[in-house]
Amino acid sequence: QNTLIYIISHQSREAAKKNWADFQADPEWKKVSEESQVNGRIVSKVVSVFMDPTDYSPMK
Repeated sequence: QNTLIYIISHQSREAAKKNWADFQADPEWKKVSEESQVNGRIVSKVVSVFMDPTDYSPMK
């Protein structure tokens, strides 16, 4: 199975949802996305997982 995973950081879950919505609405992204699907879809699903840093994480 082909899988692409990327990890990004947001200030909050609400910010993440807003940023994702803004990204999907971006005209340049829409154009690139449409062009990438000329020969068929390349993404079958998107899964979002929210993670919290551990107690020993330098992110805290």
